[in-house]
Amino acid sequence: MPFCRIKKFPVPISLVLFLIFLSANSNRSLAQENTDLFLVDTKNNLLGFKIFSRTAEKITNNELYDNQPKFINDLQLVFSSEDPSGNFDIIMYNWESGKFTNMTRTKNKSEFSPDLTSCGQYISTITVEEDSSQRLWLYPINMGEPELLYDDIEPVGYYGWHEDVAALFVIGEPNRLVYPYSREDIHEIAVNPGRSIQQRPKTGEIVFLDKNNNIVADGKTTYELKAYDIEKRETSSLGLALGGSDDFCWVDKNKLLMARGNELYLRKVNKSIQWEKIATFNIPGYGNISRISISPDNKKLALTFEQLE
Repeated sequence: MPFCRIKKFPVPISLVLFLIFLSANSNRSLAQENTDLFLVDTKNNLLGFKIFSRTAEKITNNELYDNQPKFINDLQLVFSSEDPSGNFDIIMYNWESGKFTNMTRTKNKSEFSPDLTSCGQYISTITVEEDSSQRLWLYPINMGEPELLYDDIEPVGYYGWHEDVAALFVIGEPNRLVYPYSREDIHEIAVNPGRSIQQRPKTGEIVFLDKNNNIVADGKTTYELKAYDIEKRETSSLGLALGGSDDFCWVDKNKLLMARGNELYLRKVNKSIQWEKIATFNIPGYGNISRISISPDNKKLALTFEQLE
C-alpha cells in the first residue's frame, strides 16, 4: 500500500479552549430516522448523465438506521448502520458478492459519516466516544487499531476530504467550517455551513452550502453554494442550491446532483443556473431521498430513502 500522508497534529491552545467552550454549549445529538439504502444504475458520457430509476435495488432491510453511504471503489461502499441496542457501526457492502462486512464493532462508541482516505488505507468516521466527544477517527482497511485524527478539534459533526486534509464542520453557536493547514493555522472557512462538504472533482475547491442567508425559490427555502479555494484561500459562489435540499453529490467537475422528496435533479454549474429533474422514484413504503453517493466509474448511485410510516 502507498504511504499515507494524512496530516495529524494537535491544535493551538487558544483554539482548544474555544472548542471546549463550543463543546459545552452545543447539542451533540445526531438525530436519526429509519432509513434504507438503494443502488441504482447510472451512466455518464458525452451525451449527458442518465439515471435508470427502474433498476433501483434495496440493499438493506433494517427497521432502524442505515445511512450515509459512500463509495470507496467501483464495487464497494461503506455506510453507518444502527443495531438493536442503539449502537452505530460502519458496514462495508460489496454488491458483486452481496457480502456485508463490519468495519467497526464497538460497543461503547458509534461511528458515522464514513469515507475513504486519499491513500486508500483507512476508512474515516465521525466517532461518538464513551464520554460523548465527537472527533474524526481513522479505521485501517486491514482491520488494525484505529487512530485519532485532529485530537483536539471537537465536537465535529461532519467533514469533507481535500486530498490528505479534512475540512471540519465544528458544532457550536454558530456552527463553523474550518480547514487545518497546520497546527498553528486552523483557518475558518465559513460560519453556518450546511452538512454536506464535498471536494469538487479535479479542482482545489471545497464546496458547501452557506446557510447565513436563505432565499425562497419556487416556494422552497434554498441557500447559496460556495466554493472555497484551498490554495488561494478565497470563497466564490456557484449559484443557488436546489430549494428544499441539503445534500449534494458531484458527478464530475461540473455536474451536481441534489434530491428533493423522491426526485433527483441535476445542474451543470459551468453552464446553467437551472436545476433539471432527471429521475423520479416510486418505491412503496419509501420517500424523501436524504443522501446521495456515486461510484468512481459513474455506473452506480447509492441513495438513502426514509421509511414511510
